Amino acid sequence: MNQARAGGFESDASRGGGWSTSAAFWVAALVALKILLHFATNGNYGYFRDELYYIACSERLAWGYVDHPPLSIAVLAAARALLGDSIFAIRLVAVLAGAAAVYLAALLARELGGGGFAQSFAALTVLFMPFALGVSTMYSMNALEPAVWLCAALVAVRVVRTRDPRGWVLFGAVIGVGLLNKITVAMFGLGIVAGLVLSERRRDLWSPWMWLGGAVAVLLFLPHVYWQVANGLPTLEFMQRAAAHKIVAMSVGQFLSAQALYAGPLATPVWIAGLVYLLVSERVRPYRFLALAYLTMVLLTFFQGGKAYYVASAYPILLAAGAVAIEQWARLPRLGWLPVVSVVVVVVGGLATLPMAVPILSPQSYVDYTHRLGMVPPREERGYVAELPQLFADRFGWRNLVRTVAQVRDSLPAHEQSDLAIYAGNYGEAGAIDFFGPRHDLPRAVSGHNNYWLWGPGAMRGVVIAVGVPRDQLLQVFDEVTQAATVVSPHALETNLPVFVCRGAKFPLPELWDRAKRLG
Repeated sequence: MNQARAGGFESDASRGGGWSTSAAFWVAALVALKILLHFATNGNYGYFRDELYYIACSERLAWGYVDHPPLSIAVLAAARALLGDSIFAIRLVAVLAGAAAVYLAALLARELGGGGFAQSFAALTVLFMPFALGVSTMYSMNALEPAVWLCAALVAVRVVRTRDPRGWVLFGAVIGVGLLNKITVAMFGLGIVAGLVLSERRRDLWSPWMWLGGAVAVLLFLPHVYWQVANGLPTLEFMQRAAAHKIVAMSVGQFLSAQALYAGPLATPVWIAGLVYLLVSERVRPYRFLALAYLTMVLLTFFQGGKAYYVASAYPILLAAGAVAIEQWARLPRLGWLPVVSVVVVVVGGLATLPMAVPILSPQSYVDYTHRLGMVPPREERGYVAELPQLFADRFGWRNLVRTVAQVRDSLPAHEQSDLAIYAGNYGEAGAIDFFGPRHDLPRAVSGHNNYWLWGPGAMRGVVIAVGVPRDQLLQVFDEVTQAATVVSPHALETNLPVFVCRGAKFPLPELWDRAKRLG
């Protein structure tokens, strides 16, 4: 087996070669570092908005929800059953999925022909990738996605390398499972198909194994499709409303800047190198479909007005390819320095952006740091303005919100306390009341937002305590609306929220609930 030196690391250019001793050590160390980093920092802030909502969903298991498929909820329910509801327990799966992404990036580099340096460097770049770091600090379907995309890319590359078309069945299974986690995996699958069509691998599309893999993906996803139809296609309505009223439109420059930030500003040359390498190098010509898939996804996301992070899970794939490219280019005359410089740049850039993705600073220190650095995270949703980015701001204030609602309840006459409902403006507020409320003997919250609307109003009657709902909206459905308190929570998005006591519903409950519907 031919080996060459590349920046002090062994380089094995053979396709799909085994782990070198140095690569195995460094990859294992980086995976361990990823896990230890999040174990040490994940408890620094509180529960994230979506985590509270996901916990509520996990207590109502189904084949689907308005804004996500069922897999992440089922996994969370299992984790809670085994480990409980601590922040450590809730986020453990996210941490392990992030560690798996670091390992899979190294494995993909190996499949693309990378040797020891490429494998180690691929793991390093994904370890420091801001998006991958951020999604590992909280539990959501996004936390699982980088590992799913890497796994699918790894299977596709291995099918091409081994020339064994039976692997397309496994590819279909990965896509099917991925669809049960997040529907954006469909865009990745479509990108792969488009990449195959546009490359010399288009003949793979006529393989019966490819069609069988597609059938497997459809069959795995079918229960969720049935749930969608049975519930009136709520996710389609959710997506339409989100596009019209929630997602911030971005210019080309803003969209591309966001991509650089999600992948890591100083790591941007690495994934660009991977993209170019896949497009032009004869050495990896069979895998050109990966680059074409990425370009397809970027164009689809931008022109459909999707959020910039929808394609962020593709960057570990390009970073792995970039690591292989750098290893190969280091063999050229006078480029032997390239691996060492690349490592230094990625580590420096990763350490600089680490506080923007991982809660290691106090809120005020974070604000001061990002302004000195001149790197403020992009705002992708309307209506969210706070000193902290939503990634962090949505971890503050929930306990205070619930305490304030409990104090309002306690201020009511005894006969009203025994027969009241709590109405929340969004799923974060409702999830907080459901999670922290039992400590104050509060009833479950009701809300018209996303899946809370599908769950219905329950036994909503009598006095209603409303939080996070504008007064003018409440006056449309209640005769009497009195502000009883204001929720003030430093650093939180959910702050300065009025808490109203509402009496005398003007409409029958079914009509009232139709008016409450808010998907998106």
